Amino acid sequence: MTGLPLPPVPEPYHLPFHYGALHTIGVDYLIQPERARELLRKRHPGLTPALFDGRACVSLNYQLYFAQYPGGGGITQEVEINLVAHPVFAEERLPELNYGQYARGYDQTKLLGIARLHVLCDNPLAIDAGRRLYAEPKHPGWFETVLPSLNAPAVRERWSVSCRRATVGPDGLRRHDEQLLAIDADLVGLTAESVNNTPITGYGTDDEGRLLAGPLNVYQPYRYYALDDRTAGRIRLDLGNPAEESARDLAHLIADAPAAGAWTYQSPPVAAHNRAYYVR
Repeated sequence: MTGLPLPPVPEPYHLPFHYGALHTIGVDYLIQPERARELLRKRHPGLTPALFDGRACVSLNYQLYFAQYPGGGGITQEVEINLVAHPVFAEERLPELNYGQYARGYDQTKLLGIARLHVLCDNPLAIDAGRRLYAEPKHPGWFETVLPSLNAPAVRERWSVSCRRATVGPDGLRRHDEQLLAIDADLVGLTAESVNNTPITGYGTDDEGRLLAGPLNVYQPYRYYALDDRTAGRIRLDLGNPAEESARDLAHLIADAPAAGAWTYQSPPVAAHNRAYYVR
């Protein structure tokens, strides 16, 4: 039996890519499966949507991450619009799960992964790397955020992320005012569970139609918030101009579905510069 070759790692990139710090929030929506099938047939024909009690899952996630390189450091922000999916051939290899079990990491086959529909990112190098290494449909965007931080103790479990349109030119990222999407999550007072749901398999389809899978390991548990009719309103999603493909696809998928769950991760601090004191 002959195996498949590994996808190439073009210069100047090196894998695995190590995150120095990661701050992220994800929000999941359970939707009508035909909408998901329609987009996957167009974007990722080798994938089919995972079904949880008959519903497909749209998964949005915002990431702020730091990476250290030999010549310095880089900070990147991005938001992914994903469908939870698996390869068409894998149907009989998967356990039967409801959404809560999936969110808690019960699928240890890791065939259930995220099929990326749109990725909006503020770092031109990360845009290029995502496209060339993982076949991500990655495009420029820029962000305004309010995130929980130990350096601003009044901000507790409140996440606000606005992604706006950007273009990349010879002088780098150019910002435009037009909002593409905004997520506001008020998780204050909600009970979080520690869940081990990584590695997360990210799926992409390259220009030759080949399906790629790239796992992301996160070395500590996520905080998962199960949402219901009483708490789904804690998540607000606002979409921008429907002429923009990312906003249009998201509106088509989610329609009026409430948020089913949210999950967060924040890297722990590695050092603290303490308060000064007077010396006589």
